Amino acid sequence: MTSRAPRSSPALSPELAGPLRRALHASRDVTVFVDGTAHRLPAEAHAAVVDLLTRLSDGDAVQVTSVAELLTTSQAAELAGISHSYLRKLTDAGTLPVEYRGSHRRLRRADVEEWLRGQLERRDPVGAPHGPDAAESR
Repeated sequence: MTSRAPRSSPALSPELAGPLRRALHASRDVTVFVDGTAHRLPAEAHAAVVDLLTRLSDGDAVQVTSVAELLTTSQAAELAGISHSYLRKLTDAGTLPVEYRGSHRRLRRADVEEWLRGQLERRDPVGAPHGPDAAESR
């Protein structure tokens, strides 16, 4: 996930907010068009878009920002296929960045996946021979 600066939008004028508010009250069906193609949003994204439009229709200014998915140590260890204690050693050593929520460790999914890719690349470098004859050529 890339980090992007938050984006703010001022409140809509009453002339624009009123019709949007009426349309949202009449139906919660929101269709997103990108380059003329309609896209059906998954429920979570649909809810976020409707919430954004509702806030704008209510005359609120809005700000959109990205949030990295944070995992517990159990979730991160399971994702990486390692033990909880090994994961804690990696965070203690600074190998995996960690955030603390009180005394609880949280790891960004993207950081765990990046670390895992690095581990897989070390074990199986690009260009390494594969297949039944690979052992003979090493």
